[in-house]
Amino acid sequence: MNSISHLCRPRVALFEPRIPQNTGTIGRTCLAFGLSLDIIKPTGFSFEDKYLKRAGLDYWSNVDLNLYESFDEYQNKFITSRIIAFTKKSNNSISSIKYKNSDILLFGREDNGLPDSIMNKCNIIAGIPMPGGESKGSNCGVRSLNLSVACGIVSYSACLNLKLLNI
Repeated sequence: MNSISHLCRPRVALFEPRIPQNTGTIGRTCLAFGLSLDIIKPTGFSFEDKYLKRAGLDYWSNVDLNLYESFDEYQNKFITSRIIAFTKKSNNSISSIKYKNSDILLFGREDNGLPDSIMNKCNIIAGIPMPGGESKGSNCGVRSLNLSVACGIVSYSACLNLKLLNI
C-alpha cells in the first residue's frame, strides 16, 4: 500500500470484472487518486494474467487491492458506506452527486453491467452524461464507455467534488 491514507477517501469496487486489461488500468487509476480497489468475485481472469500486469505496469503491486467472494460479503463489510452504482441506464448525472469520503463507487461487468438485484441494494444509481451517446431509436451514437474510462471519469469527479485533488 502506498503512503496515501485510503481511510478518508472513496473506494472503487468492481463487480465480477471480466477483462484483465480494464482491471489493470483501473488499478493504476486508483493508485493515481489514492483510492482502494475492491474486486467482487468471480472474475473472468487470473490475478497472474499477463494482460492484467501489463495494464497495471509496475504499479500493480502498490495498488491497495482487496478481494471479496460475494456482493453480500462486501456489503456487510461496509455497512456504514453509501454504495453508488454506475450504469448507462441512469439519467442521474455524476455531477449531481454530493460525494462523501466513505462512498463506494461500484462498477459492473464489462459485458452486462450490474444486475438489477445488485443495483436494488445500492443507495444511489448514477450515470455519466454522453452527448454523443446513442439516442432512443438511433444507432449513430456510442452505447457505452469502456469500463476503465468510466471509472477514471467518476474517480476524478468524486475526488474533485471532495476537494481531494491539489488543483
